[in-house]
This record gives sequence, structure tokens and C-alpha cells, in this order.
Amino acid sequence: MSSPWSLQPEGSPETSRLIIERAHEDLVTGNAGEEGLRAVRDLVRDSWRRSLAHLVGAEAPPPLDLSAEELAEYRRTHPLAGVMEMVRGLLLPGEATESGVVVAVGDAAGRLLWVEGDRRVRTLTGDMGFVAGANWSEDVVGTAAPGTAIALDRSVQIRQAEHFNRLVHPWSCTAAPVHDPETRRLLGVIDVTGGLEAVTPQARLLVDATARAIEGELLVGRLRARAEHPGPVRRPPRRTSTGRAILRVLGRDRAVLEVTGEGLETATELSVRHAELMLMMTTHRQGVSAERLGELLYGDPSAAVTVRSEVVRLRKVLKDAAPFLEISSRPYRLGAEVRTDAHEMMSLLDRGAHRVALAAYRGDVLPDSLAPGVEEVRDSVRRALREALMSEARIDVLLAFVDTDAGADDVELLRLCLAMLPPRSPRRAGLVARLERLEAS
Repeated sequence: MSSPWSLQPEGSPETSRLIIERAHEDLVTGNAGEEGLRAVRDLVRDSWRRSLAHLVGAEAPPPLDLSAEELAEYRRTHPLAGVMEMVRGLLLPGEATESGVVVAVGDAAGRLLWVEGDRRVRTLTGDMGFVAGANWSEDVVGTAAPGTAIALDRSVQIRQAEHFNRLVHPWSCTAAPVHDPETRRLLGVIDVTGGLEAVTPQARLLVDATARAIEGELLVGRLRARAEHPGPVRRPPRRTSTGRAILRVLGRDRAVLEVTGEGLETATELSVRHAELMLMMTTHRQGVSAERLGELLYGDPSAAVTVRSEVVRLRKVLKDAAPFLEISSRPYRLGAEVRTDAHEMMSLLDRGAHRVALAAYRGDVLPDSLAPGVEEVRDSVRRALREALMSEARIDVLLAFVDTDAGADDVELLRLCLAMLPPRSPRRAGLVARLERLEAS
């Protein structure tokens, strides 16, 4: 079956695109006048102004709101999970991975839950953070089809420079909201992103039709369930956690434990030893003995007595900062899941969001720690970042990587950048000088 996205649009003249880019630049730099904004559609102009009011950054990557584990659980229970085959059949028929577009399904808050489609497009859009788990609401990333469709509660098309975020200017997208067929409550959003073929009139008709088909399928499924099981539908109670915790260790010698949930919102700086201890229990979720912790923290299993004393002190800290994070013994294990910013960064790499992952990399894990277990985590995180970027990232992301401490002295990385840069690139001279200096030393 041929792709429905093979039709080419008539497209706007190049001069129109340049006018919109100029209007966008004037707006974000505070130099916009009414005359310059007249060339911009009312829908887009109003959305730009809302984006400014929410202090959205013009080049800020979207935040990753859901970890891999949270995303998997959320998708499993989301109302749109049962219609994903229909979405694929309507919007990605045939060979989906070569369709030329990416199809995303998000929730009512603008968080992307599924992102599927063309391999090459997914790699490129992943670099700007268009990945599952990322927040693409209008208050966070500004004007973009998924978030603006939610904000206006209707289908919208956003072309290239009409996006508020400059990172999204190469792309165009069409999105439509999906509602509960009975209550009309907003359930989520369907989005198609690609080149100008994603914003043709046919694209809008197809995305709108898909949203309506989903609502119809949801209603049919409910009616069928009621016919088969008369009476009230009983659902098992959903498990709720008493809090969420993230341990920030990138670029910090003293980790910060951030906790939110049920009226609790704290950020506690831990001592060096407590930071190392928390990282080890977070990394070894199945539990770890006092002797093994002695090896990981001190390089000596006989340091178990010292470990037990540190655990007692850490329990007192957690009692105030995160009461739900009780530490059980034999083996030592945290009573609830704690995420780390290092693991979140690696999750971004796994989803192909290389630029966002690099922005999240604030530096090495607990850089001054000499604990063997910390050194192992630090090396694995740095190695994962380097390998993912060198094998998959674009040249602009690699150039940003060589400007970090992790990539500054990497001879192989510098050679790769030189091989990928065009012959007349102004960046070549600086890279050659750095490479010669490193090879001479």
C-alpha cells in the first residue's frame, strides 16, 4: 500500500517563509511591531503571544516528563492504548518506517506517549526532543501542532517557522485532539510531523478523520463491553505512590535529592558519602549487602561496619526529606523507586533525543568521588553518551559535544567531526588546531 503522505503540497513561496522567520525573530527579540506581524496567521500570532506569556524559550528543548518505567506503565493504562493499531493502519499504512513522516499520540497534557514512523525522520526529530515521554504542550515548547491543538481544542496545522521554538523550524505538523465519545473530555492528541507534505489539506482531513474514527472505536468498544457484562464496570484501584524522587548527580559532588508528591516538595543536598550511598542503592535496585556496599564505597568488604553507621545517618536524613524512602536491611534496599538524572539522560539517548540528552548532561556523575562503584557508574554513563552520539548524532550535536569537558580531548571524536564537516566550514580550523595540539602532547 502506498503512503498517504506521498502527495506534495503547492507550498508557500520562499518569500513568505522568510517574512515569517523575520517576524518570529523580531518577536522573540522584543522588536516586533504590528506591521511585521500582519504576515503571520492570527492563530499563530496568538499562540506566539501565549508562548511569550509563559516564558517559553525560543531554543529550549522540551523536558522529559516520563521516565521509561513511568511511560510503559502509563501507556499500558491509557485510554488510547487500545486504538494504536487503528492509528497505525490509518496514518502509517504499508511500510511505516519509510513513510516520510512521524506519527505521535499524546495525552491531554501534551506529553507524547507513542512516536512512530519513518526511521530517518524519527532520528532527526528525536534530536529536537520529539520523543515519547517529552512534554510538547504549548506552555512548555510554545507554538507546535500537538500543544496548540490541545490549547484550542481543534485541529491545527503549523508550518516550519510558524513554530515558536527555532529547533522545530525545519518541520511542519498537523494535529487534532481526541475526546471521550460520551463525556467529551479531552483524552489526547494525534499528530503527524514531517516536511510540507504533513500540512496539506489532505493531511488535515486524514488526521481529523483518524481522531473521529478513534472516538467511534472507543464508543463501540464500550457498548460491546456493556452488552457482554451488564451492570457497573468495576475497575481495580490504581496504585498511587506517596511521592516521587529524583537524585541529581550529574556535574555535582554533593547530590541533590528532589522529592514531590502529596503536598511534599523538597530539595535536599546530601553529604558526599550519603550521595554515594544513595547512588549505589539506586543503581542496585534489587538490594545490596553491607559487605558489597563496603566494596563499592571503600573498595573493602570489611568496611561493612562503617556502611551500617552511614545507613543509620542517611535514614535520619530521609525521614525528614522523603519519609516514603525507607531503607530496608538485609539487603539494603530503598522502599520506593528513585530515578537519577544520569539514567534519565541515557533514556533520552535510547529514544534518539541526542541534542536533549547532551543538554541534560551537566557533567560527570559525582565527579570528585573516588568510590569504586561511583567510578564504574561515571564511566558507563560517559561511555554511553559518547558511543550514542558518535554512532547516531548529527554534526551539530557532535560539535556541541566536543565543547564539553567529556569531549574536549577526544581525538577520535575530533577526527569524526572533521570527516563530517564540509570542506569550507569555518569550524574546521579550530578543530584541526585542537587535534594537532592533542596529538603533539
